[in-house]
Amino acid sequence: MVEVKRQPPEAVPETGLSIGEAARRTGVSVHTLRYYERVGLVVTPVDRTNSGRRRYHRLDLQWIKICTHLRATGMPIKGIRRYAELVAAGRGNEDQRLDLLESHRDEVLAGIAELQENLRLIERKIDIYRGRLTAGDADQLWAPHRDAALGET
Repeated sequence: MVEVKRQPPEAVPETGLSIGEAARRTGVSVHTLRYYERVGLVVTPVDRTNSGRRRYHRLDLQWIKICTHLRATGMPIKGIRRYAELVAAGRGNEDQRLDLLESHRDEVLAGIAELQENLRLIERKIDIYRGRLTAGDADQLWAPHRDAALGET
C-alpha cells in the first residue's frame, strides 16, 4: 500500500487572494471563477478591494473545490446552483441538501455501474483479440463485409 502524505493547504492571507492566485490554488481557470460567480454558484458574495478587484478567502476556495467536484461527477449547473442557494440560506434546510446530494450520489453510482458494464465488454473484446492473435487466426475475426461470415466481433 502506498502512503500518501497530504500537504497542509497553503495559508490564505487575511487580505485574500487575487483571482489568478485563487484559480491556481483551486485548479480552475479565471474564466471559470467569474462564471461561477455570474451564474450564482457562490454561497457568499466574493470580496472586492477598494478598486473593485476580486479577493478570495479560504471559505471561497473550499466552496469552489466543492463546486468543481460536483461538476466533475456530472452534477448540472442547475443542481449546483440549487445546492448553493440552500447553503447560502443557512440553517433549516439540511434535509433538502441531503436529498439533493443523495439523489446526485445515486446518479453517479448508476453512471459508474454503466461504465463498469461497458468496461466488461471492452475487456471481453481484448481477451478475444489476444486469444486470436496468439492462436494465429486473427484473420477469422469478423470484418464488416456483407458477404463475410459472421464470426466474433
